[in-house]
Amino acid sequence: MREAAERTLTIGTFARRARLSPKALRLYDRLGVLGPAAVDEHNGYRRYRESQLEVARLIVSLRRLDMPLARVASVVSAPPEARAPLIEAYWAEVEGRIAGQRQLLAHMLPRLSGQEGTYAMYDVQERDVPAQTVLTERKHVLVGDLSNWISDALGRLSGNAEQLGLKTGDSFVIYHGEVTEDSDGPVECCVPVTGEAELDEQASRIEPAHREAYTRITVAQVEFPQILSAYEAVERWVQQNGKEMIGPPREVYLSDFAHLAPDDEGCDIAFPIT
Repeated sequence: MREAAERTLTIGTFARRARLSPKALRLYDRLGVLGPAAVDEHNGYRRYRESQLEVARLIVSLRRLDMPLARVASVVSAPPEARAPLIEAYWAEVEGRIAGQRQLLAHMLPRLSGQEGTYAMYDVQERDVPAQTVLTERKHVLVGDLSNWISDALGRLSGNAEQLGLKTGDSFVIYHGEVTEDSDGPVECCVPVTGEAELDEQASRIEPAHREAYTRITVAQVEFPQILSAYEAVERWVQQNGKEMIGPPREVYLSDFAHLAPDDEGCDIAFPIT
């Protein structure tokens, strides 16, 4: 005996039971998130299987978590056993972003209230930096992708130097433009090298000699947005001491940065100055 065919629902009935609007269902169909089981070729009416309600209700819950539709699509298309880990990974990102925003707010409010005491924690100094040959990689990148790109780029550059038999110095990252959720730099990763080798002119250059004002911060302070106060401290020092910034700011990472503890000093925030 053949089993009865699964019941199908009109888009209106399905929308009501799924707690969605027909407009949302049409959008999800266009984006490949949730499509109808059948579309009448004559009148275009859409019908959904009753079993699709479970997926539709999952979509409703995910959207209430403010999950972007692209991420929603990846969850609903994943095997059932893989969905929970995907949702957990997304929520970990959300909590990380909220924590960062909370820290940014804590960074902003004292400044807006006229409190300047936090700058006193930074010891700003000057130094002369000789001209250097650097292997370089440059990219437009938003803040959400910045850390991963810097890590990958510096890894590639250091690997290239090793293959060429060159010695490397403290790597640094130059910010040629603002990097935020809306502004993408560009950013340039540089690895100083010494030794004899034929270098690709498009992947290397000479970083000119200059004088710079800098402050050294701990590994923990490198995290955004804590690092912003270090930039502001150096900028304020430059202004108060009658200097002039003549180039984009940079972060100089000590050679063993990756192996340092959070409270260890590991990075210099620096501005080229007159």
